[in-house]
Amino acid sequence: MKQIRSVERIVTPIDFSDNSRLIADSAAFMAGKFGAALYLVFIVQNFEDYSGFFVPQMHVPNLEDELMTGAKERMATFVEEIRPNAEQLGVKELHHEVLLGDVAEQIVDYATEIKADLIIMGTHGYKGLEKIMFGSVADKVVRAAFCPVTTINPYTCCNVEK
Repeated sequence: MKQIRSVERIVTPIDFSDNSRLIADSAAFMAGKFGAALYLVFIVQNFEDYSGFFVPQMHVPNLEDELMTGAKERMATFVEEIRPNAEQLGVKELHHEVLLGDVAEQIVDYATEIKADLIIMGTHGYKGLEKIMFGSVADKVVRAAFCPVTTINPYTCCNVEK
């Protein structure tokens, strides 16, 4: 019988929405409790998925390159902002990655690649066209992940004063 024996690696996707800090801090709390490494990941949506819906002003590869560069810079800043709290909470290691592709697929693939023991993610991030057309990223990850997934609804959890 398989069961959870240890939690050494936690993957937490972020999207730089207003909820990202709450999700990252909550994941850091859990990583600290387990003595685990925390892996933050941001996925730049692959715009080939949208090619039939609009004509971009730039060629898709140029746009994706610019988005990747901007996302890597923003991720580095985000990680440095949360690092003091993560260290105080006992996070063993703090890693970060920016990937390109389908958001849910990339989260699951990355977690598989690093042999994650747990994924902690928010139920709400940026919404709009993607949410309407492709469904919930969290739902897709829960259905496809090979490891347990803990979801956090940032609007109902954590007794955060807004």
